[in-house]
Amino acid sequence: MNKPGQKILIVCDSSKSLIDFRGKLMEELLKKHSVDVFTPKIMQQSVREKLTSLGVVIHESHLEGSHVSVLSDMRFIFQLYRLIKRVRPDVFFPYTFKPVIYGTLLAKICGVKRIIPMLTGLGYNFTNKKNNNWISAITRSLLKFSLRPKRNLKIIFQNKDDYQTLVQNRILTNKHRVFFVNGSGVDLEHYVYTPPDLEPINFIMVARLINAKGIYEYYEAARDIRSRYPDVNFKLIGAYEKNIDAISPDLYNKIRYGETIQYVGEVEDVRPHIMNSSVVVLPSYYGEGVPRCLLESMAMGRAIITCDSVGCRETIDSNSAVNGFMVPIKNVPQLISKMEFYLNNRLDVLKYGLNGLKLARKKFDVHLVNAQMLKIMQLN
Repeated sequence: MNKPGQKILIVCDSSKSLIDFRGKLMEELLKKHSVDVFTPKIMQQSVREKLTSLGVVIHESHLEGSHVSVLSDMRFIFQLYRLIKRVRPDVFFPYTFKPVIYGTLLAKICGVKRIIPMLTGLGYNFTNKKNNNWISAITRSLLKFSLRPKRNLKIIFQNKDDYQTLVQNRILTNKHRVFFVNGSGVDLEHYVYTPPDLEPINFIMVARLINAKGIYEYYEAARDIRSRYPDVNFKLIGAYEKNIDAISPDLYNKIRYGETIQYVGEVEDVRPHIMNSSVVVLPSYYGEGVPRCLLESMAMGRAIITCDSVGCRETIDSNSAVNGFMVPIKNVPQLISKMEFYLNNRLDVLKYGLNGLKLARKKFDVHLVNAQMLKIMQLN
């Protein structure tokens, strides 16, 4: 039975992200409205069960979000067009590149009342890598065409750097209606504070195994630290999968089979791993919205080390209550230096972690972020 409220159609390129990043938002929406999702095929039964228990209507696609596949994209476009015509949503909410580009254009064609795309980071589409210039050029052109200003279009960003980048690339102008939210938010009731281990100090990184996340830099820093502090442990959590920017097989083999890093792979729940860590590291230059793993770590009271890069810098308070460090991108010596700071100043691990928790409560609480989202969608 349809609810008396409005219909929201959410489109994504990862089924797992629906629970990890949009679970609490969907809970809020479903209190008064109906929610359909269009997601790549759900491989994890726990994700399907959670969506079903919430009352979400599931539609599955064959989209390959991180891959270049014309056939897959064309199939996705055709499926999504038919779905929009059938569901007839009042609010269309796509996030990540392909859903935003294709979905926004199709929603305009289908006359959807409110189109609210969210750009959760620009990734490597706006870097200067020689090996993907043609892909980036096509992506920029498609994004500009899809996001042409219209009265019923509102664009959400998770940081102001991404907005400025699109303005500089002449994709956005002052005619666009633009809004900012503090990342995807973090559930402070789910990610609960625990005191960090101080004896010994250990480090953890949570990220997909792609170059722009800083995997190589983390590995090299770990190799240097362990040569001088053999009792210090380094852990890496994240999937190694087919991706245009995946780390080399050689580096993957060193990580998986070597003794420098304990590689765990992808996990259902990162909380036990963060709980057993002292400091969380993310030397990413990927072009994040606001990295989820850093928000989760702050909520659990962990000091952090990240890069002075888009999205990552949103998570550091370097003025009033320092909660961690930003290092220049691809700068292994600086990364090593900040790791050594924590090894030699153990009480600051505790202090910075508590400061991060305060920042999470003030700025990144998922309930605060979702209140912003509902207001933008005109559903509050």
